[in-house]
Amino acid sequence: MLPVNGSLHEHQHLTFVLVRGSWAEAGYLREIAAALQRQGHDVHLPEYPSHETDSNSSITHEEITDAIAGYILAWNLQDVVLVGHSFGGSIVQTTAQLIPDRIKRLVFMNAFVLLDGESVADQLPPIIYEAFNELRQESGDDTIMLPYDLYRDIFVNLASGTLARHLYSRLRPEPAGPLFESLDLKLFYTLQIPRSYLYLTTDGFLPEGEEYSWHPHMSGRLGIFRIIKVEGDHMSTVKTYPALIAHKLIEASRD
Repeated sequence: MLPVNGSLHEHQHLTFVLVRGSWAEAGYLREIAAALQRQGHDVHLPEYPSHETDSNSSITHEEITDAIAGYILAWNLQDVVLVGHSFGGSIVQTTAQLIPDRIKRLVFMNAFVLLDGESVADQLPPIIYEAFNELRQESGDDTIMLPYDLYRDIFVNLASGTLARHLYSRLRPEPAGPLFESLDLKLFYTLQIPRSYLYLTTDGFLPEGEEYSWHPHMSGRLGIFRIIKVEGDHMSTVKTYPALIAHKLIEASRD
């Protein structure tokens, strides 16, 4: 097994922009960011507009995309490794369409890879789609808040009970609209930006071998891509083993 610090590999300075998934915040990935920074890389954690105010449940997918692209432009970032986790994969796709010249590589970390005209919700297993749609309808403000039992079993299935409850206490309702928006991704499939898929193999959200799997179902849509695998679940491994995940992101991202 290779050492986590990647000492067998030549050092390459990288600029990462980490795009979070749903029911989190940009700071959810701060431990990974710190581990990448210790390896000498630059890391940015832009936030979605929907989390800058408690009242913005009507945020659109386009507005999130504009915010991420705007962040990269405002910081004048070049040769960006744009990493998307979960829902963030769809943001990576749409952001790449806006500023392809700023991006060195796209990395999808157990992330949705949508075809033209699809929404994230279209790619959910039927039982999860129905649960999310019901939660959306019941919310009164077009948001979705995960029930603890669902979160525990499919999002943090490797976590201890104590950690699962702690992480759950930090969750916030997520605006539902962007999850159900159909996206125009025609341009994405013409781009020649290199791409990688980091597959956490024990993720219960989209289990291995299922029709709706992260790999090879989602990853296979990327065409030619680099596959990196590591054991991990959807939302707790980034907290319990951030140095390992950072190392795998470097493997996914280097030339």
